[in-house]
Amino acid sequence: MAEFDFERRLERLFAEAPDFADAQAFAERLERRLDRGWTARRWLIGTAGLAGGVIGASQLMLFNVFQRVESAEQSARALSLGLARATPSSDMLSVLSGGYGVWIAGGLAVVAMGFAISRVIEEI
Repeated sequence: MAEFDFERRLERLFAEAPDFADAQAFAERLERRLDRGWTARRWLIGTAGLAGGVIGASQLMLFNVFQRVESAEQSARALSLGLARATPSSDMLSVLSGGYGVWIAGGLAVVAMGFAISRVIEEI
């Protein structure tokens, strides 16, 4: 019985950590140091983002990306007109009524369920 009392008393002593005299000062010093680190990180990330944005904008202007996008758009229009003339026109309803519409709807339902499940798992 004496061993049991000793073990309970020993467990109680280890469960209650003693308070140090400078615990409050230590906590405040640690919080200041952590806050200072986050401020420096925010400034560093903001500066890097600004520099990256300036470099990206200069590269876009340097290589005339906007003019290339306009010419690509014109090429895409010409290609789509050529494909529309080359392929025979088919009625979309006749394709979907052959049973393919059910398979497409089922596939989209599976994809939607996958997105919903991944969202639920992410929230947990």
